[in-house]
Amino acid sequence: MLWQTMSQTVELGWDFYLPVLIFVGLIALAVPVWAAIGTAAITMLVMSGDLPLSLVGEKLFTGIDAFALTAVPLFILTGDVLVRTGLSRKFLDVAEALTQFAKGGFGSATVLVCGMFAAISGSDAAGAAAVGRMTIARLVESGYPRPYACALVAAGACTGILIPPSIAYIIIGLVLGISASTLFLAALIPGLAILISILVTNLIVNRIHGYEGGGNISMGEYFSRLAASLKSGWYAFIVPGIIFYGIFSGRLTPTEAGATAVVVTIIMGFIMRTLSFADFPAMLVSSAKVNGVILPIIAFSAPLAEALAIMGVPQGFVTAVTGLTDEPWILILLMIGILIAAGCVMETTPNIVILAPILKPLADNIGMNEIQFCIMMITALGVGFITPPLGLNLFVVSGITGESILKIAARAIPFVLGMFVVVLLIAYVPAVSTTLLPEIYK
Repeated sequence: MLWQTMSQTVELGWDFYLPVLIFVGLIALAVPVWAAIGTAAITMLVMSGDLPLSLVGEKLFTGIDAFALTAVPLFILTGDVLVRTGLSRKFLDVAEALTQFAKGGFGSATVLVCGMFAAISGSDAAGAAAVGRMTIARLVESGYPRPYACALVAAGACTGILIPPSIAYIIIGLVLGISASTLFLAALIPGLAILISILVTNLIVNRIHGYEGGGNISMGEYFSRLAASLKSGWYAFIVPGIIFYGIFSGRLTPTEAGATAVVVTIIMGFIMRTLSFADFPAMLVSSAKVNGVILPIIAFSAPLAEALAIMGVPQGFVTAVTGLTDEPWILILLMIGILIAAGCVMETTPNIVILAPILKPLADNIGMNEIQFCIMMITALGVGFITPPLGLNLFVVSGITGESILKIAARAIPFVLGMFVVVLLIAYVPAVSTTLLPEIYK
């Protein structure tokens, strides 16, 4: 069979190219991604005749019949409850107190609160919307141009899929058969490295242009303000503490950690009297809408992935690419380019379920650790979210502010470059993503 050997040439015909063209055309017409994927899968199955069409109905259910996926709606709901209870503002207060010693302090606080929000919600779009509403007006008041303030939030929100617990790592773990907890552990250093790269980029840009002053504060005043913010908002950190301790200690699965976080956040909202039973319908509907975008994509991607595998597309791709060059460093750059471009035009979930099975054989062929490949893939997709001119986070921030996407995209370029450096480190230095892992995974 075609997929059993790397040396056999895979001949692709219109049973492959026509579904791909249909998929691209439907996406260009703004048809929902799940519908475009489903149409392409059905067309491919009908034209190839390799598998019965009944596979679609079977795979629609088996593709999402996974316990790990239960964590996705739970983390989404936790992030929504966090915003409605006002706990997210406690994160901002603490982040602002931590960064008040430096020039560009509130810009740095904005990036930090994006990382804090990411450590709970696991979603970049949700982080961009929530943090953007809290900070963009204040960033402008602090001296930042509005387009740059929007670009800063869009870049910081990329940490939503990069800092664990991340929905993206749950999905890629499901697709490739890798433990989500293992991927969370591997993603800690890379996720923090991305956060630091955004912080450093903002400090450099701020120093060049002098957007925001500050930093003239004594040590006594600094610690006094920090202590006051921690005293008034320490309880907000109970939620990420439960998630991180539960998952990394092995006491809770990601699903159990998500469920616990939801319950604790709701209880805290009632204690603070910032949440009532009247808020539940809106919260559940909001979270269901986000989840309703993710799960159909996973469901319809399952039969598409099966059809591609039977047709030998992943192996054919490896054969074609390695026929051009066998230099691992060039092949890695090619993969990164594909992932950034894909992340620029499409959400994380479809990119993972379509590209991960195609690119992983190429990574295996050059000897890349599978954990390292997963971290590289998700990080590169994250860079695509702010890559001009079509990065998805740019559209989210533009939507909540009304600012021109092109103006935001132009100001996002320094952050793209900073994040790209981290992607290269992950791709070429395995220790960045494997240092914290048990020896068996290295």
